[in-house]
Amino acid sequence: MGKENRAKAAPPENKYEVRPDQSVELLKELHILTRDGKMNQDSRRKLKQVYHLTQFIEPLLRDVLAEHADLRLVDHGAGKSYLGFILYDLFLKQLGAGPQIYGIETRDELVARSRELADRLGFAGMSFLNLSVAESMHSQALPERIDVVTALHACDTATDDAIRFALERQSRFIVLVPCCQAEVASVLRRNKAEQLAAGALAEMWRHPIQTREFGSHVTNVLRCLQLEAHGYQLNVTELVGWEHSMKNELIIASRKGAPQRRAARRLEELLSMLGLDELRGRFFVPASATAQS
Repeated sequence: MGKENRAKAAPPENKYEVRPDQSVELLKELHILTRDGKMNQDSRRKLKQVYHLTQFIEPLLRDVLAEHADLRLVDHGAGKSYLGFILYDLFLKQLGAGPQIYGIETRDELVARSRELADRLGFAGMSFLNLSVAESMHSQALPERIDVVTALHACDTATDDAIRFALERQSRFIVLVPCCQAEVASVLRRNKAEQLAAGALAEMWRHPIQTREFGSHVTNVLRCLQLEAHGYQLNVTELVGWEHSMKNELIIASRKGAPQRRAARRLEELLSMLGLDELRGRFFVPASATAQS
C-alpha cells in the first residue's frame, strides 16, 4: 500500500487516536476519519473503544500464533466489521496468508461492502459470510478449527448465539461485549407477580427500570456460569470508562479444562430462583457437568 494511505507522525494531541502504521484509508472507509483526515468526538470515542478492546485481544492472538500460524478468528454479528478490520490492520496483515478473520453477518449489504473494502485494501486474510448463526454452525465456508470467537455489541440473544457457536466449535478463546439484553428481562417481567408473591427477592426487579437493568446484569451472570460450566476460565472487566458507553462489560473466556459442576449447579439454582426455568435451553450446560459424582 502506498505511503499516502499510511498514517504519518501525528501531532501530540492526535497521537492516541491514529497509530503510526495504521491505514488511513481504512479509517476513512469506517467513517472514523473524515475525508480530510479529521476526527469528531463520536469517532474518537468509537476508536478508543476498539483500540482498548484490541489490547485485550492481542495477547490471545499471540498465544494462538505461538502454536500455529494459521490462526482462525470468527467475528459474529460483525456489522461493518470495525473490530475485524482493525485487528487485521494492526496485527495480522504483515503475517502473510496464514491468519484468517471471518466476519459473520446476516445483512447482505454489509457483507458486500466489507468484501469490497477488504479487496480494495488488499486484506487477503479476511472473508465475509452472509450466514445466520445456525447456518454458521456447520457451514463448509468455515474451517473446522476456530481459535477465537468475538462478538462486539451483538444485540440481545445474538451474544448467546455467538457463545453457542463458540462452544460447538470448542473455540480456545471467546471475547464478548454484550449489548441490549432484553430476553431475560422480558421473562422476569412476565413472571413478576408470581415471584413477588413467592418472596422478597423479586423486589430486585419490581420497577420497570430495575427490571431492565437487573435483567441485563443477570444475563451476563448466567452467561459466565454457562461458560465456566463448559470448562472456560473467565476475566470479566469493563471495556472503557462508563462515561464512554453504558454497554461496557467485557467477558474474556479461555478454554482450560473439564466442565465445572459447581458452575452448572449454580446456573441451575439461579434459573429456578429467579423464575427463569423456560430459558434452560438458552443457557445450556454439558451433560458431563450435571452428572452425579
